[in-house]
Amino acid sequence: MTENNSPARHPFEPRESDLAAAQRREPNDLERFLGGSPSSVAVRLLFLSLIVGFFLIWLDIRPIDVLVGLRHIVERFWNMGFEAIRDIAEYLAAGAAIVLPVWLALRLLNMRGKN
Repeated sequence: MTENNSPARHPFEPRESDLAAAQRREPNDLERFLGGSPSSVAVRLLFLSLIVGFFLIWLDIRPIDVLVGLRHIVERFWNMGFEAIRDIAEYLAAGAAIVLPVWLALRLLNMRGKN
């Protein structure tokens, strides 16, 4: 208890005035698009890039190798012409066979939790 008979507050607990101010403020279009303030998104992306970078270097995958590989894929599809459309459709079907059922199951579970 403090001197004015109110319960002791944790030092990192936000004050009521801070919570009220945070709840009143509407995010602008940029913050809505980014998913938060630009500085916090930049820090999160920096941290995530660092973790992914450590993992890729551990796997001995360099950024230039990824870019060269993407260029080779684009060149291969360009040189194949219309066969590339068939290959892309094949990749799309293979991915959709996994992604769509998982997405549907997650959506159904999410809807069930709201009821």
